Amino acid sequence: MITHLKGRLVEKSPTGVVIDCNGIGYFVHISLNTFSQIPDQESITLLTHLQVKEDAHKLYGFATLTEREIFRLLISVSGIGTNTARTMLSSLTPEEIRNGISSENVGLIQSVKGIGLKTAQRVIIELKDKVLKIYNIDKSPSVSNNTNKDEALSALEVLGFGKKQTELVIAKIISQSPNKSVEEIIKEALKNL
Repeated sequence: MITHLKGRLVEKSPTGVVIDCNGIGYFVHISLNTFSQIPDQESITLLTHLQVKEDAHKLYGFATLTEREIFRLLISVSGIGTNTARTMLSSLTPEEIRNGISSENVGLIQSVKGIGLKTAQRVIIELKDKVLKIYNIDKSPSVSNNTNKDEALSALEVLGFGKKQTELVIAKIISQSPNKSVEEIIKEALKNL
């Protein structure tokens, strides 16, 4: 795995750079966030992520470790590919994405071109616990809300509804009306399941 490249900057555009490392030129896909942080000097170092597919090997470059971590978290979500993750990092900073996920801000994630409501909810559901753990973010402000959410989720699971679909429906209900009681959440969810 190629984890970083250090060499001479040959070409620079908003979507990619070419780095010459001892006579070998590597094309590296970048986000606008990384583009804005690359200095116009000859020597450059970028952290990288290598994507290996049947038909291609692609390198993605990042100016910071945080950006690479967020990119890797995003592509772990089903339905989010490397291009979508790069678009997200071009529209929002890694910190904005991290904070949007940890605070369950569906609107912020959905504001990225190409991200719909269901995908934004899926990103939050699948990554919230990982983001809270990795970045040691305190989730105490929404404890009562999480309790209601957890109780409603567990009640619906007992009734035989699938966990993933139930989580998406409950997340949507809570994002629209955060102060609903457990009973209200369950009643509303039953209408949508």
